[in-house]
Amino acid sequence: MDQYAPIADHGLIGDLHTAALVSTEGTIDWFCCPRFDSPSVFGALLDHRRGGHFAIRPARGPYTTKQLYFPDTAVLITRFLAPGGTGEVVDFMPPGPRSATGNHRLVRMLRCVRGQIDFEVEVAPRFDYGRQPHSAVLTEHGAIFDAGTHALTLHVARGHEDVRQAEVWVSQDGDVGAALTLTAGQVRGIVLESAAEGAPRVIRPAEVRQLFEETVRFWQSWLAGSSYRGRWREAVNRSAVTLKLLTYAPTGAMVAAPTAGLPEQLGGERNWDYRYTWIRDASFSVNSLLGLGLRTEAEDFAHWLGDRYEQRPEHADGPLQLMYRVDGSADLHEEVLGHWEGYRGSRPVRIGNEAAGQLQLDIYGEALDSLYQADQHGLRLGQRGWQAVLELLDWLAVNWNRPEEGIWETRGGRADFTYGRVMSWVAFDRAIRLAEQSGRPSPAQRWRQERDRVHTQVFTHGWDPVRAAFVQQYGSTVLDSSLLRMPKVGFIAPRDPLWLSTLSAIGTDLVSDSLVYRYDPAASPDGLAGAEGTFSLCTFGYVDALARAGQVARARLIFDKMLTYANHLGLYAEEVGPTGEQLGNFPQAFTHLALIDAALTLDQIDQR
Repeated sequence: MDQYAPIADHGLIGDLHTAALVSTEGTIDWFCCPRFDSPSVFGALLDHRRGGHFAIRPARGPYTTKQLYFPDTAVLITRFLAPGGTGEVVDFMPPGPRSATGNHRLVRMLRCVRGQIDFEVEVAPRFDYGRQPHSAVLTEHGAIFDAGTHALTLHVARGHEDVRQAEVWVSQDGDVGAALTLTAGQVRGIVLESAAEGAPRVIRPAEVRQLFEETVRFWQSWLAGSSYRGRWREAVNRSAVTLKLLTYAPTGAMVAAPTAGLPEQLGGERNWDYRYTWIRDASFSVNSLLGLGLRTEAEDFAHWLGDRYEQRPEHADGPLQLMYRVDGSADLHEEVLGHWEGYRGSRPVRIGNEAAGQLQLDIYGEALDSLYQADQHGLRLGQRGWQAVLELLDWLAVNWNRPEEGIWETRGGRADFTYGRVMSWVAFDRAIRLAEQSGRPSPAQRWRQERDRVHTQVFTHGWDPVRAAFVQQYGSTVLDSSLLRMPKVGFIAPRDPLWLSTLSAIGTDLVSDSLVYRYDPAASPDGLAGAEGTFSLCTFGYVDALARAGQVARARLIFDKMLTYANHLGLYAEEVGPTGEQLGNFPQAFTHLALIDAALTLDQIDQR
């Protein structure tokens, strides 16, 4: 299975509508178009034979590769260093508009910075997860890949003096290949465009440079809005750019990750589609970006959340569904791509996500907390939004005591999860605060009663005196790292003896050399076979909890250790495996927002 690059050996580019993964070998092996949740065009990440790819590399070795981002941007540079020359492939996607569009551009700028280098190019799309055949037609200035309902246009970037610098051919499978030689100072390129107007055209190198400069300015201007000046600025900035890259500009929805099917355990069945917007993940991300002074994303999310409430599907078990497509639609029918072998043989490959129909009560607390945090940053909730809060809390007052599937989307049946109760408390608490601070009419007395009932119940049934800890679900003795958020949301004081005892127990049961597991599937069966790696969100959450508990030196050490598990670009997948490999969908918003939160907490403690 060595045809598959390690998950960590990738960078991410995107245009705020969709995104692509580029390996350290210069291959785009994941790209969905026209949206994050659209079918893939390049999917070799999940099947190296049937998935499709877009490769640019030196024609012959030996050579070594290096990869970096242009500073403070989402522009990716892959460098090829050979004895006879050094070449670079600069990959980026010009940011798209705030309206939905089918038109997107992948720009791959080739340049030689030393000596001479021979590049070979292979464009091998496989539309609709490799299920839809296509034809390829060469033209004077490029090529057209036509799959009937979808098409891609390849434009060639070359200078006036180039009559036919590249040798080009088409394979029987409809793939386009090319070979070209560049010498020091030369710049050429390829632009792959969806929903293009007209035939392929010649793009001059000056136009490619202009697209590059405009994209650089966009990202550097956006990041300049961050107020973060702490000690971990490089890691925090990269996490912020990553969260922005995962945002769908037309609606403000943020996907959990741009990929589907990457395994939590190699060869295992825990392979999920994360190309959707979870209420929870998006709410957390808004709070993290607000902590950096980036307000626009919070405002967009508040509008998106209001639209989801007003357009709630009839079949939903609650006023909000757990997750949605980026356009706000609620149909996430799950199916298996049986013709794909999966990353390094990890089957099944799933698209869609049937967990969307689960009941997870914590999402209401996370949504209300994000609205409250936005309010504290001057983004006031309008009357339409407040009416939605009133109706949502009416529902929660009747339903918070129901068994649920819980934050980790277990498929082993519903239970009384402690974290869901804690976040229900947060929902009532934040609504009360919003009403008091704005003077809005509300059934505040009822909300206080329900808030206090939840609080009492958690301390009565969520606390296990034998374990001397808060536990995953009522009646069990299993610990759960989601509870690391209890002091962060204000449910319990960070140095309360009950909490310190819980923190110690989590450290004993769920922490392995500073890395944190979500829970123990063997002790609390979740309806799935196999194990998983440590969960990076939980590790950064552990840092936050330790710092709040006064264990600052230990928190800093674990934070610095965790930074060593990032890939060469500062990106994280969902999990870390036993030998430090990244596992699960990549890069994951959860991990990057938790990094930001932990860094902010450590910086705040340093300033006291």
